[in-house]
Amino acid sequence: MTILHSRSGSGKPLLLVHGLGGNGTSSWSTISPALALSREVIAIDLPGHGQTPAEPDSGTFNGLARSLDEWLSREGLECVDMVGSSMGARLVLEMARRGRSGAVVALDPGGFWRGWERTFFRTTISASFRLVRALKPFLPAIARSKAGRTALMAQLSGKPWRLGASLISDELKSFAETKTFDALVRDLATGAPQEGMSASRSPIVIGWGRKDRLCLPSQAARALRAFPHAKLHWFKTSGHFPMWDQPEETVRVILNATAETTYVG
Repeated sequence: MTILHSRSGSGKPLLLVHGLGGNGTSSWSTISPALALSREVIAIDLPGHGQTPAEPDSGTFNGLARSLDEWLSREGLECVDMVGSSMGARLVLEMARRGRSGAVVALDPGGFWRGWERTFFRTTISASFRLVRALKPFLPAIARSKAGRTALMAQLSGKPWRLGASLISDELKSFAETKTFDALVRDLATGAPQEGMSASRSPIVIGWGRKDRLCLPSQAARALRAFPHAKLHWFKTSGHFPMWDQPEETVRVILNATAETTYVG
């Protein structure tokens, strides 16, 4: 299959992999222009998201991992540096585990919850996005007010009132239109946890927001046990999406983490 994507900037390639319900445009809009000043930024729409059609297994994490793995081969992007957010962070860690990545920056990855945290993830995110779907026609108007932004994004941002109205409206519209959303939530909440022990020796940085209310900060310790050579970076005032809450710091972390790798395409 074809994974639709955009390219901007020039330099060593850098792949951006969005999270559940997101897309390659709005999810990264706060940092992609800055990254493109020194890198060729490749932002994908995962199968079933954005402009990329779903495949029969796109409602599962393993299906998305298979699609991404095969697409990397077709595009000649083996060992490319990767940045992922949330479910996308888990995907780039999985590519590192398979030896398919260069340097990896994983921002608040899923897949490290245990016990009641699985139920917490499933019930809270499902309830939030049932509301988003119901409010879809009104999202632009609601997002224009600080109170509306706070109500819509309290679970996902450490400071939702500071986010741009268009970012919230575009991203939540993408969530509402992702047909595989419910299937992926079920699979992520009930499936096996993320496997560890990377086959790649390239750098891995796991970034976590101290105010993450979806993938709870306590899960970072499990991520480090799974990927013991990874470094952990705390975003002190961020929620689930550091590229939204602390964009300048996120850009610095990404560029520093990926500075030393060599890409041969």
